Amino acid sequence: MLDKIKEQLTQIKNPATGQTFESENRWQHVGLEGDKVVLQYNRDGISPAEKRLIESDIQKALSGLVGIDNILVKTTSTQSQDVFKALDEKSQSPTPAPESQPAQIKAGHGTVGNKKPVPGVGKIIAIGSGKGGVGKSTFTANLAITLSQRGHKVGIIDADIYGPSMPMIFGKRDEKPRSNSNKKIIPVESYGIKFMSFGFFINENDPVIWRGPMLGGVLNLFLFDVDWTDTDYLLIDLPPGTGDIQLSMIQNAHVDGAIIISTPQDIALLDAKKGLEMFKKLNLPIIGMVENMSSFICGKCGSEHHIFGHGGVEKAVEELQVDMIGKIPLELELRTGSDEGRPYMTQDQFQNRPVWKAFQEAGEKVDQFFSPTPIKKSPGLFSKILGINK
Repeated sequence: MLDKIKEQLTQIKNPATGQTFESENRWQHVGLEGDKVVLQYNRDGISPAEKRLIESDIQKALSGLVGIDNILVKTTSTQSQDVFKALDEKSQSPTPAPESQPAQIKAGHGTVGNKKPVPGVGKIIAIGSGKGGVGKSTFTANLAITLSQRGHKVGIIDADIYGPSMPMIFGKRDEKPRSNSNKKIIPVESYGIKFMSFGFFINENDPVIWRGPMLGGVLNLFLFDVDWTDTDYLLIDLPPGTGDIQLSMIQNAHVDGAIIISTPQDIALLDAKKGLEMFKKLNLPIIGMVENMSSFICGKCGSEHHIFGHGGVEKAVEELQVDMIGKIPLELELRTGSDEGRPYMTQDQFQNRPVWKAFQEAGEKVDQFFSPTPIKKSPGLFSKILGINK
């Protein structure tokens, strides 16, 4: 089996040079761990877009031998190896301890458990920000609508236990979920989007005073005890930060990619970078970053104003070597739509406006991340969705 795998991998090429990985001596490890194929290669000089092409080629090359979910691809770079080497040398160098040292907290992420797929779900996408107030929930809801317009069946988990907002955004604040004959919770549906939120189970004015293990338990419930049958994309709207909810999700579920949301100013980018680095350290594929509220489009004069600065996320993606998914401007209707339970992308009168186009671009890039083959849109699908009573 391993010999056949190695033979198939001889055809993998570096898109940047056109040369095979064999000729460039990039393969660092090709092996089997149980029923999984584990691959590792040197990524020096390979961009995020080229990396995706390579991994797509790997999946195609091995499709006749092993399932896609059983292929684990890791990368290394000379730069990261040099950093680890320097840290290791520093840790081994004896230095006299000063009389007084800054206090330190020694804590780790713990051991990642056995991840499992969510039944009925094609791809899981985590959407995080590292910081609150950057419009993450509004983005998630409208991205879900956009992916639905592209012919997908989409679900959302509102994992912000402390501030659930999806019931308001989708106009379902008074809804109470039910369970089916299999004792699975039936997700609430609005505008063709299935979603589950902690907001359905508490009074809007009640504070949530819970510790980490209880928060993780709620997320596991939403992942594995909700009927997500026939869902192409499941979007997880994460709370701000890099804490218990994020770790619980990554440790227990097979998450296929992450999107980081930030506004352009430095203070938001600082926290967004932390969130992105957390996902990287936990080997979660990064789909890219979104610059939300990139500018304000005046409804009266049509002029554009950069209230939160300009170009911050564009600089960050270059520094962090990730893709730019899109720049979402701020329009008044984007805010009012969320407050009134009518997400912006459900309103056809906004077609061809900057926000509408930005979400269409973001939806296309998400599809391209998972499938280089263009997705065929279903004609008339969204008109049917809008005909459904909320």
